[in-house]
Amino acid sequence: MEKHTITLTINGTAYTREIEPRLLLSDFLRHELGLTGTHVGCEHGVCGACTILFDGTAVRSCLMLAVQANGHDLQTVESLGTPENMHPLQQAFHEAHGLQCGFCTPGFLMTLIPFLEQNPDPSEAEIRQALSGNLCRCTGYQHIIDAVKIAAKKSDTNDTNSTN
Repeated sequence: MEKHTITLTINGTAYTREIEPRLLLSDFLRHELGLTGTHVGCEHGVCGACTILFDGTAVRSCLMLAVQANGHDLQTVESLGTPENMHPLQQAFHEAHGLQCGFCTPGFLMTLIPFLEQNPDPSEAEIRQALSGNLCRCTGYQHIIDAVKIAAKKSDTNDTNSTN
């Protein structure tokens, strides 16, 4: 099969690779680059576990071919933080017990990053709507919603403090 050369930026690092045209973006991230934080659940775009940021927009990487990412900027959950220096949203998930097994968590986080940027003070209904495309079999969602509220509140506090 003929291979295609793609160049893209992922988590701030430029990559150029030769790949088969049928390679899914989720498989490229996981198997070609070793970015295993992007989880693959349903492989139909329903569960949201494979969500990444594609030019700042939350997308399902299992529904895209890697060749479609040529020339684009991607962010995976690995870009958010480390155990020693968590992103505020990761910290909020920790504080609110917004995860149990953790399989769905990367998809939730990557869905919520642009949501909170666009909606810094969301209502519970808006949070529930934003999360409606991500499935979790463990938490019952309330702790995830609580985590989003905590993250939004911390963001409000940080915004207020930065203007003083």
